[in-house]
Amino acid sequence: MKKSSILGLVTIAVAIAVIISLYSSTSTYGTFNDAKKTESELHVVGHLDKDKALYYDAAKDANYFSFYVKDNKGEECKVVYGGTKPQDFEKSEQIVLTGKMEGTEFHASTILMKCPSKYTKDQVEVTEAKAKSANL
Repeated sequence: MKKSSILGLVTIAVAIAVIISLYSSTSTYGTFNDAKKTESELHVVGHLDKDKALYYDAAKDANYFSFYVKDNKGEECKVVYGGTKPQDFEKSEQIVLTGKMEGTEFHASTILMKCPSKYTKDQVEVTEAKAKSANL
């Protein structure tokens, strides 16, 4: 075989590997019901259920924060986040969680909060928090 043919085959193989790795690492948006059906990470959009208590005890475990979220379809689920409680978490209007279901709990690796801006009523402030633990 010619060197150019071998180089072409290697280039095609690398391109296919890159496409497969990019496709497998992307996650999609869904609901808690969708998260129960899949084992891959999923983005769930919802809002904090302020009627239920938040649990965060920094003295006991600074990397455990749990709360309840209602997704856009109205399904409520307990969320466990392996990191510290984000600042002004209770003020968030909307929450985007990235994670997966483990039993009946949604284990979030990333929390993206959309909070009302304290300066302008029409603007929205976005804050992102990521868990330090890689095993969630």
